[in-house]
Amino acid sequence: MRRVVVTGLGALTPLGNDVETFWKNAKNGVSGAAPITTFNTSSFKTKFACELKGLDLTQHLDRKERKKYDRFTQYALIASEQALDQANFDSDVNRDRIGVIWGSGNGGIQTFEEQMKEYFEQGEKPRFSPFFIPRILVDIAAGVISMKHDLRGVNFSPVSACATSTTAIVEAFNYIRWNKADAIVCGGSEAPIGPATIGGFGSLKALSTRNDNPTAASRPFDQSRDGFVMGEGAGAFVLEEYEHAKARGAQILGEVVGGGMAADAYHLTGTHPEGNGAVKGMQLALEEAEISPDEVDYVNMHATSTPIGDLSELKALERVFGKRQNLNVSGTKSMTGHLLGAAGAIEGILSVLALEHQLVPPTINVENFEPDFKDHFHFPIATAEPAVMTYALSNTFGFGGHIASVLFKRRS
Repeated sequence: MRRVVVTGLGALTPLGNDVETFWKNAKNGVSGAAPITTFNTSSFKTKFACELKGLDLTQHLDRKERKKYDRFTQYALIASEQALDQANFDSDVNRDRIGVIWGSGNGGIQTFEEQMKEYFEQGEKPRFSPFFIPRILVDIAAGVISMKHDLRGVNFSPVSACATSTTAIVEAFNYIRWNKADAIVCGGSEAPIGPATIGGFGSLKALSTRNDNPTAASRPFDQSRDGFVMGEGAGAFVLEEYEHAKARGAQILGEVVGGGMAADAYHLTGTHPEGNGAVKGMQLALEEAEISPDEVDYVNMHATSTPIGDLSELKALERVFGKRQNLNVSGTKSMTGHLLGAAGAIEGILSVLALEHQLVPPTINVENFEPDFKDHFHFPIATAEPAVMTYALSNTFGFGGHIASVLFKRRS
């Protein structure tokens, strides 16, 4: 099998609109949560989220792109362009061998909501925008990225709810290993903050309702956690075959060495209480990388800040790694919120940067740690901590029982 390395990263997150700003704020324990600004939340139980801040779309996209594409596709274009700029492919690279695997959990849900609202208000002569269907389709972001950059290789969009962008990374890793591509742009984007999603997830009692203190609302592992905080944005990787990257003198940021995908096969929205699917996903990633659990130095947990989900994942970690106080663990959704289908990509970026900088991102807002797991692993709280690390594992789980884990190795 061919080796697969990371040669580009792009990030559009509630903590910053580029990788450098995102990393700076994440390592400093900054929260991206604040009252929602995009619609009137007076009738909603949850009135806050992790929105993007200071993003001027006119600086990144032309008028046609802003008109034709839903925000999840716009976010995909911005983040993928950052990653491709860093990868810096020459004009003579074989673009038949460069693909795009890009996903979203919800696609153009805001476009759908807005168009339906217009339909019901128009009466007897409803009109639909010709852009309606292209704007809502999940696969459109992958297609648009390929069109903009003339990338003619494999192109599709996996959908596995909140595991989507990790699934995209694992799929890209496999296609390159199987010699189906030399490089692939992969990741995910999400623009979900609107009445339908805040109302829908709220009715499931999945969202935190700490409206009096949004920045402290996302609190993985804390006994008083009451649900996740919704986020928006995009995370992009350029994955590339090692010899291909080396031959063109590309900067290698890290390496993907294993990916595991499985299913809880348990519940529509909840994780298995003992973490069965999570255990299998992590084990498969380790087996593929041919390393033992003792060799993993850092785990970026899915850790959404839901009462049952965090506990089941902690149980899964103990089943895979045992009680290891030298295993660094963090729940970075405490800062970014939960970016749904884009979560895995931005957490994968943090995992690669943690290895590069030898610094473990913190979990914030933890006041009363789950007592049965407090001393089982090492959890940097509130501030990042230095650590010697070679391997980092990133977990993401999705409604429907989808499990995806990806294992990164520090560049050598």
